[in-house]
Amino acid sequence: MNDLGAVRCRFEGAVAHIVFDRPAARNAMTWTMYEQLREACEKIVAAADVRVAVFRGAGGKSFVAGTDIAQFLEFKSAQDGVAYERRMEPFFAQVENLPVPTLAVIEGWAVGGGLAIAAACDLRIATPGARFGMPIARTIGNCLSMANYARLVAGLGEARTKKMLMLADMVSAEEAAQAGFVAEVVAEPELDGRIDALCSRLVANAPLTLSATKQALGRLRQSALPDDEDLIRQCYGSEDFRAGVAAFVAKQTPRWSGR
Repeated sequence: MNDLGAVRCRFEGAVAHIVFDRPAARNAMTWTMYEQLREACEKIVAAADVRVAVFRGAGGKSFVAGTDIAQFLEFKSAQDGVAYERRMEPFFAQVENLPVPTLAVIEGWAVGGGLAIAAACDLRIATPGARFGMPIARTIGNCLSMANYARLVAGLGEARTKKMLMLADMVSAEEAAQAGFVAEVVAEPELDGRIDALCSRLVANAPLTLSATKQALGRLRQSALPDDEDLIRQCYGSEDFRAGVAAFVAKQTPRWSGR
């Protein structure tokens, strides 16, 4: 098996299907997979007949369980964190700015970068066992980009976002649905049929109206984003971040110093 994983893109009529395929690692994203996600988005933009894009994890047990943490072992300074967040944002923005409606199908875990991808989609449906989280306060001690904070607040609300981030809580599919972040919770046997039904409704709707809606809401969300480099430097440049990454990779509990 290729440990670098793959992001696969196929077209079925007016629907593009993007699959995160690394089930042995709960579809945790590698740089190879992020680059393939970029390529998949470019294919969708270039495909004139595509009207909907569906994002889903392979294996049925995870959407995407974040970015492969072992990649952070190479980080030496705060600047590495700044460069990382600047490198990551275009991937999420590409998903967010696709010209067609996007549907994330969440089975199992949508964690870290996986939650960021799901939040960048327009609609989300989930199975009852799905879980959403950014447990960085418990695991590696980094922070998010301002754009990703904004996406989470837009989807979950500020109170639930604080609860999830500060307590390192996992949010259930039911709680995410109550917040409006998840449009529907669907039993596994009915999932494929429900995906097809939602795609059919989206394909039938006026594409220019859908595109204008996406762009207008995106502009509202992004219009007042403040700078975040000082916060990124504070976390990624800390002793805690280095200790957190080392502990995570070694499957140990980190000891935080606040430095």
